[in-house]
Amino acid sequence: MILIEDASARKRDIEEKLRQEQETLLFMRESLEKSDQLTKNMVSILSSFESRLMQLENSIIPVHKQTENLQRLQDNVDKTLSCLDHVISYYHVAKDTEKIIKEGPAGRLEEYLNCMARIQKAVEYFQDNNPDSPELNRVKLLFEKGKESLESEFRNLLTRNSKAVPPVVILDLVAGDDEIETADEVSLEHLPENILQDLICISMWLVEYGRNQDFMNVYYQIRSNQLDRSIKGLKEHFRKNSSSSGVLYSPAIQNKKNNTPSKKAIKRPGQYLRKEDMLDSEIDSYIHCISAFIKLAQSEYQLLTEIIPEHHQKRTFDSLIQEALDGLMVEGESIVSTARRAIMRHDYSAVLTIFPILKHLKQMKQEFDQVLQGTAAGTKNKLPVLITSMETTGAKALEEFADSIKNDPDKEYNMPKDGTVHELTSNAILFLQQLLDFQETASAMLASQVLGDTYNIPLDPRETGSSSSNYNSEFSRRLLSNYICKILGNLQLNLHSKAKVYEDTALGAVFLLNNFNYILKSLEKSELIQLVAVTLKHPDKTYKGHIEEQLQIYQRSWFKVTTPITESNMPTFQPGTKLKDKERQAIKDRFKAFNDGLEELCKIQKSWAIPDKEQRNKIRRAQKENVTGAYRVFWQRYSNVPFTKNTEKYIKYRVEQVEEMIEKLFDTSA
Repeated sequence: MILIEDASARKRDIEEKLRQEQETLLFMRESLEKSDQLTKNMVSILSSFESRLMQLENSIIPVHKQTENLQRLQDNVDKTLSCLDHVISYYHVAKDTEKIIKEGPAGRLEEYLNCMARIQKAVEYFQDNNPDSPELNRVKLLFEKGKESLESEFRNLLTRNSKAVPPVVILDLVAGDDEIETADEVSLEHLPENILQDLICISMWLVEYGRNQDFMNVYYQIRSNQLDRSIKGLKEHFRKNSSSSGVLYSPAIQNKKNNTPSKKAIKRPGQYLRKEDMLDSEIDSYIHCISAFIKLAQSEYQLLTEIIPEHHQKRTFDSLIQEALDGLMVEGESIVSTARRAIMRHDYSAVLTIFPILKHLKQMKQEFDQVLQGTAAGTKNKLPVLITSMETTGAKALEEFADSIKNDPDKEYNMPKDGTVHELTSNAILFLQQLLDFQETASAMLASQVLGDTYNIPLDPRETGSSSSNYNSEFSRRLLSNYICKILGNLQLNLHSKAKVYEDTALGAVFLLNNFNYILKSLEKSELIQLVAVTLKHPDKTYKGHIEEQLQIYQRSWFKVTTPITESNMPTFQPGTKLKDKERQAIKDRFKAFNDGLEELCKIQKSWAIPDKEQRNKIRRAQKENVTGAYRVFWQRYSNVPFTKNTEKYIKYRVEQVEEMIEKLFDTSA
């Protein structure tokens, strides 16, 4: 019974599912039928659209092609018209630009260059397309005229605006390098900025389109003249102000610390060095002109690089500086020639003209070489040739000066009557003192003549055991030291010879004492003593020995005063006994000999001179000690002895009076 019920229930479920599936199937069938209908409708619509589109395409394509052809024809017409306008414009160029070209580029350079560009294009067109056209000749002539006008404008702009640099500005420029603290850097503006830009534009055009290099010759000629006028203006500035004291400086830098070249005065003694308190204006001017040339040339090169094409700059600069450089070299050689003539006349002051110039040239040589980089070999060699010429002349002067010290004649009229320092000594010492300011220069002069062999100085650095740089410095110092010692040796020999001119040996000793003392004091007051010591060990002791030797010779002159009153020459007698006539006469003779000798020497030696106070007092003390010491003993022993009734005739001086008389030695005012 249960099984039957289960089967019935399952049947009902199956029947129900079957019914639902049938309904679903019916729904799907109906949907498919609708979809088919819609597809048929869409196909129908698309078929209709395709048909219409084909009809439209068949209508439009012919129209499009026709339009394309028309557009192409229009473009061809436009291009043809444009070409015609372009070609026609070339025929109008001459007419359109002729007025501007004739009027020139002054004041409207940009417009002028634009016109020249049009003319050039016209020339190129006619040359390529119609070389027989009369228009070609017309635009060619116009182009050439325009080019000439540009060249003329280049010259005019450069000429009108190239002015000599004022001397005060040059001095500021030269001094500017030596300023420790400079508020405003000194610079040069050779040309106004707008003029400079115009020149640059014209230069570029002439090089690129004008195919012309003549303007470069114009440039160097005008700027060369400007540079030369600037240097000459500085010279004239020094010439006009040569009466002023010291070196001329710009007012802008008067209150600043300066090391401008060769401001130090050179003193020139006697026959060898004319005594002056300031540097000769010609020397000072030349030294400043050398520095000025370097600064101005540097500035000119900077200006040139902006205007002249790069591959023409060195050649143009070389030409530009020639006139000013040659002027300086000629002036330098003139100074050398003047020095040579002076040396031939035995006026050795000329060497001190060369020293400061040569020193400055050597100091500036590196900068000089930098400025002349890229110039011709002949240009670069001008300064070295001048330096060599100066060194050779200077070395000759140094050697001849040494010989002149040795061979200075012993003329009686030229000897100081009072035995003071000879002019030869003061000249020689002053000359040597001048060398201290130019030690390197003097050493180079001496070395240039291979004087190492003369002075037996080792030329091989291995002999010194020092490095190359130390050796060079040591060698130069030893070379100069040997030269100074040679001068001093020659001077000493000559002084000894001159001393023999004096008939009075004592005066000759005073003469040598004064000169040796002057030499020693002068050496000690300067670096000369250190230089001499390089060759001569303990030169102070050597000269003190010479002085002491002459002092001893001088003191012998007093023997005729002291000898009569010494103990060995005294008469012997018994105190309290009556003197014999012989004994009385002996005492009288001793007093008289002392009195006569004292008066004679005091009278003579009062006019002699010992300028050095220390030496003068030393000699007086020595004489007081020797003379008054002996006289005191003699006076104490015989002043109370009744050897004469006329006491005042023989006992003329007390010991104190003798001291006073000796104190007045070497004093013409006494």
